[in-house]
Amino acid sequence: MKEYYITKNDSGQRLNKFLEKAVPRLTGGMMHKYLRLKRIKVNGRRTEAAYRLLEGDKIQLYLNDEYFEAPQEKEAFRSIVQPRVRIVYEDVHILLADKQPGMVVHADERGDANTLIAHIQAYLYQSGAWQPNDAASFTPALCNRIDRNTGGIVIAAKTAEALRILNDKIKERELEKRYLCIVHGRPQPDEGLIENYLRRDEKRKRVTLHKTRVPGAKTARTRYRTLASAGRLSLVECELLTGRTHQIRAHMASIGCPLLGDGKYGTNELNRPYGESSQALYAYRLTFRFTKDAGALAYLNEKSFTMRDIPFVKKYFPGFVL
Repeated sequence: MKEYYITKNDSGQRLNKFLEKAVPRLTGGMMHKYLRLKRIKVNGRRTEAAYRLLEGDKIQLYLNDEYFEAPQEKEAFRSIVQPRVRIVYEDVHILLADKQPGMVVHADERGDANTLIAHIQAYLYQSGAWQPNDAASFTPALCNRIDRNTGGIVIAAKTAEALRILNDKIKERELEKRYLCIVHGRPQPDEGLIENYLRRDEKRKRVTLHKTRVPGAKTARTRYRTLASAGRLSLVECELLTGRTHQIRAHMASIGCPLLGDGKYGTNELNRPYGESSQALYAYRLTFRFTKDAGALAYLNEKSFTMRDIPFVKKYFPGFVL
C-alpha cells in the first residue's frame, strides 16, 4: 500500500487528476475499477473520481507494485540540458507549447521519460520561473493531452490556481479546440456533424463507435469542414465538441475518410503510396471562450492562438493558406 497526504498546494483538485500525476501508469479505466473495489480510498473510505481533495486528506492505494514502476517524471527535467519547447504563448499563469509529432506528453508504457512536460519543467527551472527545491512549490502540469504522433497546442499550467481553473473550463467545454487533418477521399457532405457513442478498448488500445449507448460508451461529437481537396486527399478542419480518445481518427474513418497515415483506423493499402506511417493530425487552433467567471485567467477570454506552419499541409497542399 502507498499513501499520499494532501498539502495546500494539491488541495482543490479532483482525485482523478491527482492520480494521473501521482500514478501515471494507472489508466482511467483501471482507476475507476479500483475505486469501485475500494482499492483506492480517501481517509479510509470509498470515494468517487470527482471528489475534490482537501488539505489534510490521506489517499490510500492498494495497488500492485507494477503501477509504481513506471519511469519517474518527477526529476526527469534535471537531466535535460537543452529544453526542446516551442513556445506559442507564455505568461505568469500558463504556457502554450507546440508539441511535435513523435513526442509523448507524459511517460507511457514504452518507458519514454523524454516527455513534453519534462522539457517544459526544464525550461521553467532553467529560466528561474519555477523553483522545484521549494517544498511548497507547485509542479507545472499539463491541462490537456494529445497522442504521441499528433502535433499541436498543449496547455501547461504554471500555477496551481491556473490548473484548477483550466481543468474546470475544459470540463465545461469553454475551450474551443480545432484540428487540421488530411483524409483519404472527399467527405460527403463537405461539412457536417458526426455524433455517436464511443467506447474505449483498453486491451486493443483503440475505440469502437456505436449508434446507441452501450455500457462504457460516452457521447462523441465532432464538427468537420472540408477546406481543400487534391487528387485522392482532402484537407479537413475538425472541431472537437467532446474530447474522447482517438475521436477524430475514429469519426473520420466512420464516414469513409480515414486519416492519411493512420494504420489503426485506416489501412496500409491506402497509406502505402504516400509513405506515411503516422496520422496527419494537428491541434492547430485554441480559443478561450469563457461563459462563466474565470478568476485569475479572465484576461484570456476570447484570445485565440493558431499554428500556421504545419508540415503535412505544406507537403500535400502547398498553395493553401490558413
